[in-house]
Amino acid sequence: MLELKEFCCERNDRVLFKNLSLSVEAGDIVQICGSNGSGKTSLLRAVCGLNDSFTGEVFWNGMVRDTDIESFRNELLFLGHRVGLNKLLSPIENLKWSTGGKINWSEKDMLQALSRNGLQGYEFQPCFLLSAGQQQRAALARLLIAEELMWVLDEPFNALDTQAVDMLEVVMVDHAKKGGIVLVTTHHRLKIPGLRTIDLS
Repeated sequence: MLELKEFCCERNDRVLFKNLSLSVEAGDIVQICGSNGSGKTSLLRAVCGLNDSFTGEVFWNGMVRDTDIESFRNELLFLGHRVGLNKLLSPIENLKWSTGGKINWSEKDMLQALSRNGLQGYEFQPCFLLSAGQQQRAALARLLIAEELMWVLDEPFNALDTQAVDMLEVVMVDHAKKGGIVLVTTHHRLKIPGLRTIDLS
């Protein structure tokens, strides 16, 4: 379980949000909403330990997150709003690199993940030759081999067509059904039963 207590965040001497408390249980999908500049990305980065411009406490499974930050990070998958690919490498090479050696998946499994994500025939092409939508699909293929419990996704629907949007929603729901947690920011209207929303505006 993830819990935030009395969370406040500032950027450039401006308060983005304050006194935010939130509990997220296994199986929850939580959409962080708000206008541009409201602090959605700052909140996600703070949860992940990538942003220290906040006050308040983050708890993971009942313990202060930073008491065992390595265990927390081993259960966390963060995908930022930039695709995070090395454009000189192929999708399969990027996927191998993205696991950091944490996941024991074969190259065959990774190729199947890329194919399922609409990249059949592009697995070995340098990413700079791919369209923006294909690059986003390559980055999101990481979800199909993920073993981490909590996914933190910042604008994952960017540049995706309708088919890819529908598939990503299915992948998120499947993860939640297995007891996973998803925190997501998006301007996309999600069609997910039981979706929780937090509005920072």
